[in-house]
Amino acid sequence: MKALIEQHLASALASLKASGTIPDNLDPKIAVTRTRDPAHGDFASNLAMMLAKPAGKPPRDIAQLLIDALPENNDIREVAIAGPGFINFFQNDAAASSVVATVLEQGEKFGTSSKGAGQRWQVEYVSANPTGPLHVGHGRGAALGATMANMLSAIGFDVQREYYVNDAGRQMDILAASVWLRYLELCGESFDFPANGYKGEYVKDIANTLKDKVGNSLHHSSNVIFDSVVPDEPAGGDKEAHIDGVIAQARQLLGEHYASVFDLALVAILEDIKEDLGEFGVIYDQWFSERSLTDHVKTVVKKLDDAGHLYVKEGATWFRSTDFGDEKDRVVVRDNGQTTYFASDIAYIDNKLERGFDKVLYVFGADHHGYTDRMFAACEALGHPRDKLQFLLIQFAILYKGGERIQMSTRSGSFVTIRELREEVGKDAARYFYVMRKYQQHLDFDLDLAKSQSNDNPVYYVQMAHARICSVMRRCEQLGMTYDQSAGLASLSLLTEPEEADLLTQLATYPELLERAAINHEPHQLTTYLRDLANGLHSYYNAHKTLVENDELRQARLCLMNAVRQVLHNGLTLIDVSAPEIM
Repeated sequence: MKALIEQHLASALASLKASGTIPDNLDPKIAVTRTRDPAHGDFASNLAMMLAKPAGKPPRDIAQLLIDALPENNDIREVAIAGPGFINFFQNDAAASSVVATVLEQGEKFGTSSKGAGQRWQVEYVSANPTGPLHVGHGRGAALGATMANMLSAIGFDVQREYYVNDAGRQMDILAASVWLRYLELCGESFDFPANGYKGEYVKDIANTLKDKVGNSLHHSSNVIFDSVVPDEPAGGDKEAHIDGVIAQARQLLGEHYASVFDLALVAILEDIKEDLGEFGVIYDQWFSERSLTDHVKTVVKKLDDAGHLYVKEGATWFRSTDFGDEKDRVVVRDNGQTTYFASDIAYIDNKLERGFDKVLYVFGADHHGYTDRMFAACEALGHPRDKLQFLLIQFAILYKGGERIQMSTRSGSFVTIRELREEVGKDAARYFYVMRKYQQHLDFDLDLAKSQSNDNPVYYVQMAHARICSVMRRCEQLGMTYDQSAGLASLSLLTEPEEADLLTQLATYPELLERAAINHEPHQLTTYLRDLANGLHSYYNAHKTLVENDELRQARLCLMNAVRQVLHNGLTLIDVSAPEIM
């Protein structure tokens, strides 16, 4: 109905232009919104107010002209002017209840659209360094990214889901060195573990695997290693220089076997990440290796240099990112000849856009807020419009249990993994809780609430609404009553209770809500909608009996119930939360 009213307003405007009543050069964006107060109708438009000043006419006069030029619409019983010039539309009862038939006919397709047809989007999310298990912070990016991709797909975009595997660079070297040092401990060596090494139990597990695989063949004296590197931070030294020295020793002492240790650690953690995400309902179309960009990085650096966007200072090669709005220039090649992380990111941007994506959506942690300007700069310097890139900067998730905040540190190995969270509260609660707040807001994740079976638990409340409808259908069968959908659809005019009208309006808003939430990148709008729809269902269930003796009314109410059940199912599916029939 909303789209139809917009089309009719566009037709009326065209008529007024053709008659010379409205200047032909005016082309306002026609917007129709649902009213909050039923006294103001079902839909409203401010088109007349937008046209008033440029057309040189009072907005209420323009509103009347538009109303007089509207095509006939049998679903609208009244069009009225309100306030300074709003045009309010009142739909008739049959039009309001027709959404039930639409939902039941379209089923799982209800709410989907072709809004994004012909547009290829890539959504990259999580992309955590494979240096340890995924923790609850990564979980929020996983849930939001996956839901965002699902929503975009639902409204017609061709979406590719990708995980960027940072399988090169210093952090991976620190992991490899950490595994080797734990291996040396298994060989009998004793030393102070580096302050900047990875200390989690998972590192010891990988070291055990290494020991089982190679025995003592990679054993070297720890004195040889640590006597030749600068002191660590606890000893008054520099922890960064210390771990870099350990890495250099590992490379030298292990020689060609260093790559084996490196790859063993990488594969072990990456397989763990894939398993965790898979069980969390997060599936990717592609896992993209940073190491595969080696040649492309060189190509892109040359491309930028040829375009005059690079310069050399103090032996390093810098990208003039300030020419494109960044706060300072960025190093792409260090003075030792090694390319930087940023150089790889530039190559990755170029690679993505060469693959033909119209938009690339990055789901990053909030700690990347200072990184977006340089990404935009790189995109533009490579010859692509900067609006090809979009970013969702996800705020942190803070875990609470028993009212106490749980402290976490990835490097020290003190953190709660996605796997532990899933085992604690279940996949459904985790996925729903992660999505139910704006991504720009910090999320206080209450483990006790997520596990509770109460109306205060939002996912339980929504799932209970779905299960309650299924229970009504089972009760209908147990009482020997039949469900005749055709008869129910023919009797929808009997749905005259205020709670029924509210549910009909909520059902009708779902397609609009889904499209708006997807376009604005706000998955939390979906969970808010589901909570409101569930609340409407529970209120209706408590106020009115569904399985009444009057057959026509019963069939109509069962149709309404099943339409609500379908929309709850559709919305929960986009978040990848189950819609149970029994609770």
